[in-house]
Amino acid sequence: MAKPNYQFEKRQREQQKKQKKVEKAQRKSLPPQAEPSTTTAPAQEPAAD
Repeated sequence: MAKPNYQFEKRQREQQKKQKKVEKAQRKSLPPQAEPSTTTAPAQEPAAD
């Protein structure tokens, strides 16, 4: 049975963390109105009978 390559696994995890950090920084740098938001959708009011 082959031995696990822990250095490779660690390097992969670190690259994923770095990529997430970059993506988060890019999202924060965008203006708020450019982001699609589901909370700003108008709520439907029940029809009054």
